Amino acid sequence: MSLLDIRVPAVVLRIDRNPFHHGTLGAVRSLGRAGVEVHVVADSAGSPVGASRYVRQMHPPPPPGASTEDILAVLRRVADGIARPAVLVPMDDASAITVGRARDELASSYLLPEMPGTLAERVADKAELAAVCASAEVPHPVTLIPDSPAEVDEALRRLGLPLVAKWSRPWLLPSGSGLRSTVLVRSSQQARELFGRTEEAGSRLLLQAYLSPGPDRDWFFHGYADRSGSVRAGGPGRKQQAWPRGAGLTAVGCWTPNPQVQELAERLTSELGYRGIFDLDFRRCGETGRYHLLDFNPRAGAQFRLFADSTGLDVVRALHLDLTGRSLPAGAPMAGRAFVVENYAPLAALRAAPGGRELAWYAADDRSPGRVMWAQWCRHVSRRLYERLGTTTVPTPRRTPRAASPSLTDNEKASS
Repeated sequence: MSLLDIRVPAVVLRIDRNPFHHGTLGAVRSLGRAGVEVHVVADSAGSPVGASRYVRQMHPPPPPGASTEDILAVLRRVADGIARPAVLVPMDDASAITVGRARDELASSYLLPEMPGTLAERVADKAELAAVCASAEVPHPVTLIPDSPAEVDEALRRLGLPLVAKWSRPWLLPSGSGLRSTVLVRSSQQARELFGRTEEAGSRLLLQAYLSPGPDRDWFFHGYADRSGSVRAGGPGRKQQAWPRGAGLTAVGCWTPNPQVQELAERLTSELGYRGIFDLDFRRCGETGRYHLLDFNPRAGAQFRLFADSTGLDVVRALHLDLTGRSLPAGAPMAGRAFVVENYAPLAALRAAPGGRELAWYAADDRSPGRVMWAQWCRHVSRRLYERLGTTTVPTPRRTPRAASPSLTDNEKASS
C-alpha cells in the first residue's frame, strides 16, 4: 500500500524549454512509482520525459515569454481536464515564481504550500538574496550592483579579477540572446560589455567576489519545509563533478553529512518563514572555511533524487504527503549514496558505487527515457560539433517516436 494518497494526482510544471532536464523525469518517476497519477506541463518536443511509463499525460506548456495570465490559462485548462484538486510541482524558477504570485487564483484547483506569495521571487532574485543572507547572518560572497560604467570600474577595483557576473533575475533572459545566468569574468572589457547588455537581459547585473573551487568546496542542500516550518526530507550533498567543469550543474553528487550546511539551511528557511521544496547551493571558502550561500532555488533541484532515504522519501514525495494531510515517515539518511547524470558524466556511471547510486536517465523499470535521451544527446552533440567547425551542412536527424500528445491515452502513447 502506498504511503501517498493516490486519489490526488500531481501536475509537474516546467516553463524552461530544456529537453535534457533530468529533474523533471525524477519527479515523474518518484510520484508515479508511488501510484500517483502524474501529468506533465512541459515542452515535449524531443524530450525523453514523455517516454516515461509513469506519465499519464503530457500537456503543452505556455509559449516562451508567456505572461502570468498565459501560464494561469494553461494550468486552468489542465485542471479542468483532471477535474479534481492536484498537487502542483514547479520544476524551474519561473514556474515557482508564477505559482507563488498566483497562489490565490490557483487554490481552487491545486494544492500548494502556504507561504507569502512574493517569497519565491525574493529568494530567486540574486540581488535580493544578498540582502536576505545579510539579515539572516548567512555568509554570502561580497556582491556589488553597478548602476553605471564608472561603478563597474569601481567594482573591478574592489573585487579584483576574476569575478563572477550574475543577472539578478535570470528567468527573464531572452532566449537566443547568448546571455548566461552566471559568467566567470576574467577581464574588465568583459565586465563592461555585460553591463552594456543590461536592458536586453531584463534585470540588473551583479558583480560578485569569486570563491575559487577545489576539492570538497561545492555543496548543496535539498529540503522540504513542512506546514510547521520544520525541514523534512532531503539533506546535504557534495558536488563531486560538475558540467561544465568547475561552475556548472551537478553531474555527480554524493549524500554527505555536513552539520554546518544543515544548520545554515534550517536557519535561513526558518528566518524567512519558507514553506515547500527548496534547493540551496553553497561554496566553502578555502581561506576561512566558511560556507557561503550562492543560490536559493525555490523548487526542487535537478538532483533531488539523490536524497531518497531508507523509506523512499524524497522532497517531492514529502510535498505530496504534507499537502494531502499525511504524515511523513521518519527514514534514515542514506549517507554515501550517489547520483550520476549519465550524459554529463558517462565514465562515473560505469564505476562501482559502494554506497548505492541512482542514475538520472536509466532505470530498470522505465527504460525508454534513457534510450530516447542517448539518441537525442548524440544528435545534440553532433550539431554542436558541426557549428563549432563552421560546417554549413548539418546532418538531418532521424525521426524518433514523438511524445504523447494531450489527446492520447496511456495505451496509445508513443515514446518520445
